[in-house]
Amino acid sequence: MGLLVEQASKSFPGVRALSNASLELADGEIHALMGENGAGKSTLIKIITGVHRPDGGRLLLHGEEVAFHAPREAINRGIAAVHQERNLIPRFSVAENLMLERLPTSRGLVDFAAVEREARKMLELVGLDIDPRIEVRRLSVAQMQMVEIAKALGHRARVLLLDEPTASISDNEAESLFRLVRQLKAQGTAILFVSHKLEEVLSLCDRVTVLRDGETTLAGASMKGMARGDLIEAMIGRKDRAVVARHRSVAANPVVFEARGVATAFGHRDIDLTLRKGEILGLYGLVGAGRTELARALIGKDKVTSGEVRIKDQPVRIRSVEQAIRQHRLGYVSEDRKFEGVILAHPIRSNIASTVWNRIAAALGFITAKREDRVAMPLATQLEIRTPNLDQLAGNLSGGNQQKVSLAKWLAAEVDVLIIDEPTVGIDIKTKGYFHELITGLADGGLSIILVSSDMPEMVALADRILVMHDKRIVAGFDNSHDYDTVSRSIMAAIHAQSGESVEKPGQAMADATA
Repeated sequence: MGLLVEQASKSFPGVRALSNASLELADGEIHALMGENGAGKSTLIKIITGVHRPDGGRLLLHGEEVAFHAPREAINRGIAAVHQERNLIPRFSVAENLMLERLPTSRGLVDFAAVEREARKMLELVGLDIDPRIEVRRLSVAQMQMVEIAKALGHRARVLLLDEPTASISDNEAESLFRLVRQLKAQGTAILFVSHKLEEVLSLCDRVTVLRDGETTLAGASMKGMARGDLIEAMIGRKDRAVVARHRSVAANPVVFEARGVATAFGHRDIDLTLRKGEILGLYGLVGAGRTELARALIGKDKVTSGEVRIKDQPVRIRSVEQAIRQHRLGYVSEDRKFEGVILAHPIRSNIASTVWNRIAAALGFITAKREDRVAMPLATQLEIRTPNLDQLAGNLSGGNQQKVSLAKWLAAEVDVLIIDEPTVGIDIKTKGYFHELITGLADGGLSIILVSSDMPEMVALADRILVMHDKRIVAGFDNSHDYDTVSRSIMAAIHAQSGESVEKPGQAMADATA
């Protein structure tokens, strides 16, 4: 047995994160760890990697009881983790990132030739053919993911923990990752695979452990014969509830936001789109299509170099997010909730009220907790943010609750147009369903929404119209019939027509049909 966690418990102020949770991870297996946001997965991983000490229970590695006091101790014993958030230094080279903790020296100076030689060997382990001298910030998200894994393997990891490794990569890139994971399994590596994407788990993993409210509800169950519904019931205590597609017309509603022939500094060109009051306009494309970068330009984070943006039929030039909120009632829920969506070191109340600080400030610009509470409390209740109180730091919340806080701050600003970028990436089944109902409810209430998503079922279920992006251009647009097979084939046909590839059947190119 590679790794055994027995009856682990862990509490934080006001929260019991784990209660007698157990996990058995064998050498040469891919073992899924599943559960809702807040179920205790992250806490369990942090105990295994030495970030936290358990309040109770024990940890055995290859039959020997161990107690890690720091992550370095776990790494030295062959345990490595690749987290959903990148742990690379963007302006350092790939080689420097890979070798940072053990840089070879010669006569007291770093031997960069040796650094590059060793880095090339590590990159070969994961089949990544890139120049180790290139800066990390110039890599794709998928390449960064592979560099993270190469770094872990460079520490001669025998136990590898992968936390949401496919959250921000395309299907083709995910398949490359899965091939590597299977190779590592064949070499005897014990792999813990954390994902909310049920189809990935069902096809890739050998066994599964499920946590719910800090307790183990399914312990090391075989994936043979396991159904999607069985996993969902173990995670949330009931069968899944399907998203109800919206069937209504907004064609007669007034246009509230428009882009005409827009080009951006990122390379977009000839972008035309219109958004009507109460409409959900879907913006779909594979990773790298330029959807997020377009959203950032429209909100004022990046530069629009030509063309025209119009709000309520008036031309505008948006140069900053602050201007977008205060002058044009335009908001943006970022896909990067950790770094742009919330301020991790600030309490929930301050995060929610941050977009209206100028309106609630007292004399001399002072902002009191009481004034923030008046804004934040109703929204925290409406969005069901799970927290003991609003003093809780946003960084202590689960991913789903952080996303609720990120959305709440824009609702506090009472925006008319809201761009929502990948609203449910890395979010559990139950919370995803909640967000879908919330988004449709906001649109039904008159909010105009641009929905950026690479989740095909999410797009087909929620959008009134869909624009398809490829290579920083809009290549197709059509009304959404909400029939998954028809719409998914139309979307993929539009994308593949640009690259000359054949169209995959629904469920192949977009295998994550129900995750």
